[in-house]
Amino acid sequence: MDTPEQPQIYLITPETFELSSFPDTLAAVLDAHDIACVRLALATRDEDRIARAADALREVTHARDVALVISDHTLMVERLGLDGVHLSDAARSVRHARKELGPDAIVGAFCGPSRHDGMSAGEAGADYVSFGPVRPGTLDDGSFAEVDLFEWWSEVIEVPVVAEGLLDEAMITRLAPHTDFFGLGDELWKSDAPAAELTKLLKAMG
Repeated sequence: MDTPEQPQIYLITPETFELSSFPDTLAAVLDAHDIACVRLALATRDEDRIARAADALREVTHARDVALVISDHTLMVERLGLDGVHLSDAARSVRHARKELGPDAIVGAFCGPSRHDGMSAGEAGADYVSFGPVRPGTLDDGSFAEVDLFEWWSEVIEVPVVAEGLLDEAMITRLAPHTDFFGLGDELWKSDAPAAELTKLLKAMG
């Protein structure tokens, strides 16, 4: 995942979805827009359910030359024919994942609002670092990644950065000059027309 000239879109699946319908929904979004990457982010730890979901989404993404990564399950990447892993524990697993998957796999790290964790993940070999949520929410302790974190990162650090969590049109407009990717999930899937919702959010980039 190279640093793009303008922000690209990184899709995050719902934590649970129907295999009978979601792959078609995802395909419609991929056909309507240029998407850099898709993250399979199921909440379940049921290996069979994860494998069936990965198989279904891999058919959709790889047919369109879009990378598919999985949240946290490093050991499932090669078995399921995926392109990499997104780690939710900041820098702690990056070196292990890189050793397991080799130099060509995508290894990304979610670092919450922490500049220190982001730098550690980058130094450990992450291909990208994601920060978020970008606004205070009602979950956890309400901490969030402020705009100045993205401003600083984009000026100082070469590792591509993803903004994700509680994105809206206003935040996309503010962050567009300072982020490489927007990670969009519930912002789209809660809509009856995800592709149209993405069109609206893309316009906010300016």
